[in-house]
This record gives sequence, C-alpha cells and structure tokens, in this order.
Amino acid sequence: MTNNKNKLLGGFAVVLLAVFMIVCSNPMSSNFSDSSSLQQNTRSISASDVPSLGLVSTYAVFGGGAGITNEGTATVIIGDMGTTGASTMITGFHNSVFIYTETPLNIGAVNGTIYTNAPQGTPEEFANATAAAADALTAFNSLAALSDGIDPGAGQLGGLTLASGVYKSASGAFLITGSDLTLDAQGNADAVWVFQMASSLTVGTPTSSSNVILVNGAQAKNVYWQVGSAATINGAGGGTMVGTIIASAGMTFSTVGNLTVTTLNGRALGLFAAVTMVNTVINANGVPAVLPPVDPPIGPIVVSGSTAANVVPVVSGGGFINVENNGGLVTVTETGTGTINIVNNGGVLTSTNTGNGVMTINSTATGTVTVTNTGNGRVTVNASGADAIIITHTGDEDFTYPSE
Repeated sequence: MTNNKNKLLGGFAVVLLAVFMIVCSNPMSSNFSDSSSLQQNTRSISASDVPSLGLVSTYAVFGGGAGITNEGTATVIIGDMGTTGASTMITGFHNSVFIYTETPLNIGAVNGTIYTNAPQGTPEEFANATAAAADALTAFNSLAALSDGIDPGAGQLGGLTLASGVYKSASGAFLITGSDLTLDAQGNADAVWVFQMASSLTVGTPTSSSNVILVNGAQAKNVYWQVGSAATINGAGGGTMVGTIIASAGMTFSTVGNLTVTTLNGRALGLFAAVTMVNTVINANGVPAVLPPVDPPIGPIVVSGSTAANVVPVVSGGGFINVENNGGLVTVTETGTGTINIVNNGGVLTSTNTGNGVMTINSTATGTVTVTNTGNGRVTVNASGADAIIITHTGDEDFTYPSE
C-alpha cells in the first residue's frame, strides 16, 4: 500500500508540474498590468478581416466637410488631401497647383492632389472627395463591427506590448500616455491591429509626447484606430504615431506654438469634423520618409513682359494672379478668392473677377479682350485672333471660350 500511495503522490506531483508549466507558458495568463509582457488577443485577425479603404486609401488627410487647418512652417503631407467643404476651409497649405491661404508663419506642403469643392475645386475633384468620404465611413463602420475585442490595460495602452488582434476599450476611450505602446508582429509582416473605442483617443499629454513603436515586422499600414469621437495626438509636440486613424469627430496634432515636428506614419481621416495640425508630417503610405518641400505655384502676383510697367494688378482675395504681357495694356482686378492666369502677347486686355471663380486667359490677339466674371464658376479664354472678345460671366456655371 505504501508503494502504491507513493506512486499516486508522485503522479499527482507530475500533473501539478505540467499544469504549472502550461500556465506559465500561456501569454493570456500574464497580468495585463505587466508592461513587459506580450498581450495576446483572444481573436485572431488577418488582412482579410479589415475593410478596403477605397478611394480614401490615397488620402493622407481628410477633413470631412469642415476642412483642414495648418499652423507652422514644417508641415508636410505625403499623399492626397481632401474635404467635402468649400476649398476656403483648407488653410495654411499649398501643392504644386494652388495656395490655400498661406501666411509666412503657416506653410504646409502637400505632394499629392487636393480634392475639394468650389471655388478652387472642380466638379470632378469634389466628386472624388464625396466618394472618399463614403468609403471612409464604410471602413469606420466595418472596423467598429469586428467582434471579440478585449481591453488589455483598462483603457491605458502606454507601456504595453501587444500582439496582433482586436482591442476594444471597455470605458470607450484609449490612452497612450506616460510611456510608449509597442506593437509586436512576431515575425509576421501581415500582422494586423484594430483598436476600437466608442469615444476618444488620446496620445501623449500636454507636456509629454508618446510613441507607437513597431517591432519584429510590424507595419503601419496594418494598424487601424476606429475612434468614436475625437483624436488628440501629442499636444506637446513631437512623438510618432502610426496607423490609419478614422475619427467621427475632430482630430488635432500638436498645439499652436510647438516647433517640434509631430509625425503620423499613416492617415488622419476625419469623418464629420476638421483636422487641425501644427508642424506635422503625415505619410499616407505609412513609411517614414523625408521629401523635399513642394514648391508652391507662382504667386500671389507675378508680372513679366516687355511692358510690365503698364500692367496694373489688384488683388483683395485669397487667390493669386499670374500675368505675362509682351505688349499693350493689361488691367487685372481680383476681388474674390479665385485664380487668374493670363498670358497676353500683345493688345489690350481687361479682366475683372468679382466672384470666387478661376479664370484662365491665353491671348495672342492685338485686339481688345474684356472679361468680367461675377459668378463662382470658371472662365477659360483662348483668344488667337485680332477681333475683340468681350465675355461677361454672371452665373455659377463653368464657361469655356471658344465653346465646344
């Protein structure tokens, strides 16, 4: 009996040891408050589980219908930008085509296309922005619908190391404050992270920035933040955030007066409110990059030609006027926020823009060309004869001469 009893006790000890080893090796047995442990989600996720971004995939920044604002001179947007609001709601930016209300203290270079509504945006550009808004909303809803997300740090992600998976804030808000968040792909370049929150996302504090760090093959393009209200990214300036942020409400990067650049390797997509940034670099493709700044178009008023002294340009809006004259008198007045580009190689030309339209004139005639635009559309004139051309545009429709 004694020998049998000892055998039973020995077998029981082996079982206990095995159970202990299994528990210790299981990452889910780790305490979520242990910032050095790798937190594992209960639900596996792959790239096929996340929605396509559609047209908005090329956008680095989207400002819903409320626009996009930049303050500072170090902002660079690598990718497209857009809003379904009027183009006047974009301030402090330029691309190679147009300047959007920049000042010497507020300069932001955009190396992609800016999609917006009138007065600067075309109907085609506005259609693209509208479709991109719909695609962003679809992606937002699809991300929110993913199930089985867990909250690994009671809303606080700072200090954690997370494996691929779906993470949902129990309180409705996620914070990355005090220390950095690390995303560990464990050698899988296709590892995906989705963070769901019913309310806000806050990265950093007003006095200290935080970072999201990618390790072991993790890629920014596979990180998604579904934010039910507003996102505040590193109000202190500096720091690096990663992933596609889709926020229902507004989104802010840094704070006015901060000179240290704040970086987002990903996308900032605001559904129904503005995106505001101060000295911020955003890379739509998620890959950190330093590109030369985009040269703004010539402006606000540039005059050249053999009789440039006879050119009298007046501007009181937010647009710019380009004039090249090689003979004769050219008088240009702009009181809206549109753009007037004129090349006149002789003759007298009078152009008045009192609306928000865009006017382009290429005249090689020696005759008089008089153009008046008091609407919000575009007027394009190509005058190649000696006859006088007089055009008055008082509607909102686009007008092209000669008519097709």
